[in-house]
Amino acid sequence: MKITRQKHAKKHLGFFRNNFGVREPYQILLDGTFCQAALRGRIQLREQLPRYLMGETQLCTTRCVLKELETLGKDLYGAKLIAQKCQVRNCPHFKNPVSGSECLLSMVEEGNPHHYFVATQDQNLSMKVKKKPGVPLMFIIQNTIVLDKPSPKTIAFVKAVESGQLVSVHEKQSIKQLKEEKGLVKNPEQRRKKKHKKVSGPNPLSCLKKKKRAQDTKSSASEKKRKRKRIRNRSASKVLTEKQNAE
Repeated sequence: MKITRQKHAKKHLGFFRNNFGVREPYQILLDGTFCQAALRGRIQLREQLPRYLMGETQLCTTRCVLKELETLGKDLYGAKLIAQKCQVRNCPHFKNPVSGSECLLSMVEEGNPHHYFVATQDQNLSMKVKKKPGVPLMFIIQNTIVLDKPSPKTIAFVKAVESGQLVSVHEKQSIKQLKEEKGLVKNPEQRRKKKHKKVSGPNPLSCLKKKKRAQDTKSSASEKKRKRKRIRNRSASKVLTEKQNAE
């Protein structure tokens, strides 16, 4: 049974790797239900998951899942301890936490660009995950970890991509990288650098200041001329008065 399970897992991983770019280390998002099932089945996730998937894994969770486990109290204390040992991934609900299922669902939106696996025992969440193409789903049954086969939605998406009707997120990323390597598309960092290299013209304010200085020098020169004229007029009037007195 163990060999057949690994064969199925290898087959499913190959499907997700070839069509959606899933690669090691496999990032597995755990919710509280999966942690509780692992606790009850005495499953050592850090040891058994890499063996089952035959590759390096990273156990991950979110702040919303941890918050949910804290509010549920002592009954899920062991599951909370398991979740706390996982790597915490940033979710968009930092200020306003949501339920764990809603949070994990938001982490695989827009084509699952980070290639997350979703590990859950929640049937409602599982059904919603299956409606999103390219998201591997994991669960525990009879104290054994199982990687679910690709959903019908995922298979239909792959067929549409093969027929040329759609372009997968993985293909979009690879096309973008090829364009950047060949110089057809410029990186935003290069654009920013070029913006800094722009030669700017003279500051119009500085030009205005120079004009004001010229006007000030002209006004000061005219004031000096006026003062000189006044002095000459005063000296001429003094000479006239002296002549009149002498007569």
